[in-house]
Amino acid sequence: MLFMVIEHFEAGRVKDIYRRVRERGRMTPEGLTFVDSWIEAGFGRCFQLMECDDIALLQDWVLQWEDMARFEIVPVLPSKDVTALVQKHL
Repeated sequence: MLFMVIEHFEAGRVKDIYRRVRERGRMTPEGLTFVDSWIEAGFGRCFQLMECDDIALLQDWVLQWEDMARFEIVPVLPSKDVTALVQKHL
């Protein structure tokens, strides 16, 4: 499954977050795949697309970062998949 992870960075922690990534990597457990990410202009949020079949892997990953960010996790489907689904009902 795909998940849009919205990280709300704690104020003043952006440099600390990037330092941790540089030193330890993303710290994703085996089975959780980082797809891509986007950072908003003001450095307040990061939007990450992650993939896994076990939500516990996401929870494990969040626990490693909860001191620097607050997380929203939204299950998502690619638009092409939703289009195919909706087309069956038109």
